[in-house]
Amino acid sequence: MNRQQRERLYDFQLRAYNEGTVEQINDQWIFFDEETEEAAMLDDFIQQEIEIFRLNRWKKGLLVEIGKIRIGNEMIMLKDNDSVRIRKHLIYSLERLLEGINDDAFFQFVTTLNSLDFSIYDCIYCYNHLSFLSDENRKDGVNFIVFDNQEQICNVQHHFCYYEKVNDRFEFTLNTGKRLIIEKIIS
Repeated sequence: MNRQQRERLYDFQLRAYNEGTVEQINDQWIFFDEETEEAAMLDDFIQQEIEIFRLNRWKKGLLVEIGKIRIGNEMIMLKDNDSVRIRKHLIYSLERLLEGINDDAFFQFVTTLNSLDFSIYDCIYCYNHLSFLSDENRKDGVNFIVFDNQEQICNVQHHFCYYEKVNDRFEFTLNTGKRLIIEKIIS
């Protein structure tokens, strides 16, 4: 699995975007989140990925200036009440963890999480112990990750041992009591 395949898996995650509309009020562009009904200045999202709904489909671009989205070589101007979605950011420690695990473990972790109706963007807490072991020859320990999809909570313990073999074990526990364990060993 290469970087592009990982990115594709990120793209298909539920709740990966804040969706809403934009309005120009007093010469300022405001983003209204449809889920939380909160308002934010659009200039807080400059140089971030943004999608605009035009001609019955989502077009992915980059918010380069207030009111202007670059899509390829084209510059699109925002209009009042345009539907947009802005890519959420992953929690930094989770992002580093996902980059640090091998492709098989990454794929198994993300697809199992998705099968439980959670997205990596539902992460509300991540303790990445692996990031503290970057200079060590033998790396072992446990990472703790908590997800909230607004209906359930999922706690994940990632037990890892990287030495002579690469061992990743993920223990998923939902607030309902449901438990699931997956393990990937590479010799």
